[in-house]
Amino acid sequence: MQRFSGRHFVLRRIGLYILIFWCAITLNFIIPRLMPGNAASALMARSQGTLPPSALRALELAFGIHTHASMFTQYVDYLRNTLTGHFGISFTYFPTPVAQVIGSMLPWTLFLIGLSTVIAFVLGNIIGVYSAWRRGHRLADALPVAFTLMSSMPYFWAGLALLYVLGFTLNWFPISHAYSHNIQLGWNFQSLGSVLYHAILPAFSIVITTMGRWVLDMRNNLIGILSDDYVTLAQMKGLPEREIMVNYGARNALLPVLTSFAMSLGFVVGGAVVVEVVFNYPGIGFGLFNAVINSDYPMMQAILLIIVVAVLLANLVIDLLYSFLDRRISDA
Repeated sequence: MQRFSGRHFVLRRIGLYILIFWCAITLNFIIPRLMPGNAASALMARSQGTLPPSALRALELAFGIHTHASMFTQYVDYLRNTLTGHFGISFTYFPTPVAQVIGSMLPWTLFLIGLSTVIAFVLGNIIGVYSAWRRGHRLADALPVAFTLMSSMPYFWAGLALLYVLGFTLNWFPISHAYSHNIQLGWNFQSLGSVLYHAILPAFSIVITTMGRWVLDMRNNLIGILSDDYVTLAQMKGLPEREIMVNYGARNALLPVLTSFAMSLGFVVGGAVVVEVVFNYPGIGFGLFNAVINSDYPMMQAILLIIVVAVLLANLVIDLLYSFLDRRISDA
């Protein structure tokens, strides 16, 4: 019965996220079509009369725009192309397909967001555990205040400050791009060192502006748990302090933090977009910025869809993980 309940919970969550994904891609289809014009007409306008009117139809075919088809036909074609990874031709990088452009940008964003998010989450929770367990000490009480101030800084402000002080003034770190242009990028120590060196400032910008959330969440959750009866009983039994802190306190306090982690991923991705623009980092955030400037609707649609899918997948994984960590949820 317990196994059936857990499986039923998993199927319900997967069905819910499939419904949310369908709503997201439907909105992604409708919103650009509410805007005046399209990529082909924008390119015609930029040509300032140098292209003949007959070129408009050829551009629409090249971009995969079917203005003469019904809305339902366009929607069916859009769903088929989206599910098969065909997002059309990029206006900014014409005639390169959008999927190919995103394929070259996405690994950089995954590396930057993955690295900075893991560092911020791990360090934030460790500091939060220390601040809660040693509350009353000067350092333990000062840490939440310091990290609250840092987390209140906007992503772009932190990035610009680090860029100016550590990159421009002190010249300790590079101020743009993801690797040195004078090296041949590949799987070697020189390339990996250059990539890590260029990622320090943008990753640090994300870490210092997001770590405060994990510090405060873990500290508040752990303080509440430390007053529970089973923790008091463990202390009366004379269990080691480290065992009580980790197994009885931090482990239970981590459950709500995991949910908060998934919910905040959208904000982290949004902040990474701004950070990539500040540091000229060649990820999808910088690509989205260029797509907006150049009215590249296929590129905008694809990048926004990728961001939505990333947030949904993160929330689904955390929901499933939460059900295994807390059996009361899967048995409900």
